Amino acid sequence: MSETKATPAAAAAVASGNGTPTKADQKKKSDKDVDLSNANRGVWLVKVPKYIADRWESAKDGTDVGKLRIQRKTGVKPNVSFSLDDAVIAATTEDSSRESATKQQIPKEHKFVVSSVAMQSLAVLSHIAGDKEAEAGPVPDRLSVEGKVVQRAECRPISNNTYLSIKKEALLRPMAEARQTKQLDKVVNSYKPVANHAFNKMHQAKLKTEGKKLREDKEKVMEVLFGLFEKHQYYNIKDLVKETRQPVTHLKEVLKEVCVYNVKQPHKNMWELKPEYRHYKKEEKEGEDKEKKSDSSDSD
Repeated sequence: MSETKATPAAAAAVASGNGTPTKADQKKKSDKDVDLSNANRGVWLVKVPKYIADRWESAKDGTDVGKLRIQRKTGVKPNVSFSLDDAVIAATTEDSSRESATKQQIPKEHKFVVSSVAMQSLAVLSHIAGDKEAEAGPVPDRLSVEGKVVQRAECRPISNNTYLSIKKEALLRPMAEARQTKQLDKVVNSYKPVANHAFNKMHQAKLKTEGKKLREDKEKVMEVLFGLFEKHQYYNIKDLVKETRQPVTHLKEVLKEVCVYNVKQPHKNMWELKPEYRHYKKEEKEGEDKEKKSDSSDSD
């Protein structure tokens, strides 16, 4: 059985070998060079619960956060367990910038469910921010390859009262953070919504003066149309809607039965009664009589 200590910087990555210096280290490095000294080192990619990640993030650098135990047996998969340090699992009252999963005590013992990487090629990278305003000179950012992922694992807690207490807190938290009624001690300035828009006022005034356009019977609409066409021979659709006070769709249905829509000049886009509904015969006869009288007078 082997035992390894874990630190915050390498808590989720367990090294399985040491890297050797390469020729790239001997060359002059630029600001954009990537440190590949640990590129051949094998590491584990481990998924941990959120409450462990919160405690690791708040832990100080260089401190031990837990111990990893690997029990190997011939013909059987190795049994991997992880035990957190007592300082990490203790309840905390510190307020960190990151929203913590819980502030109470967390489970100490965990087990690893190990799986293979299969055909994937994964690597662990680290980034150290530089200081461009340093007194000794600008320090560039440093990007390094910490190792190649050779094993994947999932850290699962062992079910006990401590873990059940954390799960209970996670289930009750959304209910506690719901909206609540609070009594106000001071007067709060309530901002009223925008006043009624001018367009709405115009529309309401138009409805009061003209009334709503209700669909009348087809016969009544025809009577109104015939009365209008006795005054003028051609109408556009806007004037007809205004005079009949009918919806456009209903009015067009009636117009298609008794009227013709002109698509040519000089009365383009105008409506006119069909020939069978026109009453212009008297005017034509009067015109013919005048022509006959003028012809007879000329012959005399």
